[in-house]
Parts: sequence; C-alpha cells; structure tokens
Amino acid sequence: MYTLCCQRDFIAQHYLIGGDWGAENELHSHHYRVEVMIEGEELDHHGYLIDILDLEAQLEAVIAQYRDKTLNDLPGFEGLNPSLERFCRRLAEELNERLYAPNVTALSVKLWENPQTWAAYDLER
Repeated sequence: MYTLCCQRDFIAQHYLIGGDWGAENELHSHHYRVEVMIEGEELDHHGYLIDILDLEAQLEAVIAQYRDKTLNDLPGFEGLNPSLERFCRRLAEELNERLYAPNVTALSVKLWENPQTWAAYDLER
C-alpha cells in the first residue's frame, strides 16, 4: 500500500453553540493544521499515486474557503456546532470531491486546532 501525505496551516474563527463551553462559546481563532493522507495499491504510468502538485492545489483551494473566515457564517455550518470533528469531515469530503485520482482508494484528513488536539475523518473511495 502506498501512502502520500501533505500538510498545511491556516487560521479560521468559530464559536460553539448548543452548550455551555465557556470561552469556546465566544468568537475565537484557531491556528489549524490539516494533514491529508491518501492511499492506494497501484501507481500510475508516471510512478505517482497522485500528482502531488494537484493534491496541493486542491487542498489549497479547499482551505481558501475557510482561511481567515468565521466557520459559523459559512455554508455547511448553518445552525450547526462547528466542532473540530464536523470541520474535519467537511474538509475531507470537499477535498475528495475535487480530486481526480483513480489509483487512490482511501483518503484521510487529520485536523489539529492546537498542538495537542486533533480529529480525523477517513473516506474509502
């Protein structure tokens, strides 16, 4: 099984709803780190699992929708708690939709909201 990974950092804001989480209920920023890991059994005729430049470009395009924005105000989070887990799933699904990679059989996104706390979401393709 081949695995390819890339990471990016970005800043976005949110506030949690639906519970009493103290300061987390107030608008605040996180310095997020996202890690995308793709897997597959076969390489293409170039010896690639996926063109890494395409993977990086598509990841940047997905992140651009959230960078320096308030998650609560964006489509997909209306009336929902923009939790780390929910945000991670959105990133994974949006990236998966953008990738043309017939050799990729699985995609995993790991999202940190600080150096100690992360969530992950895995997709089979």
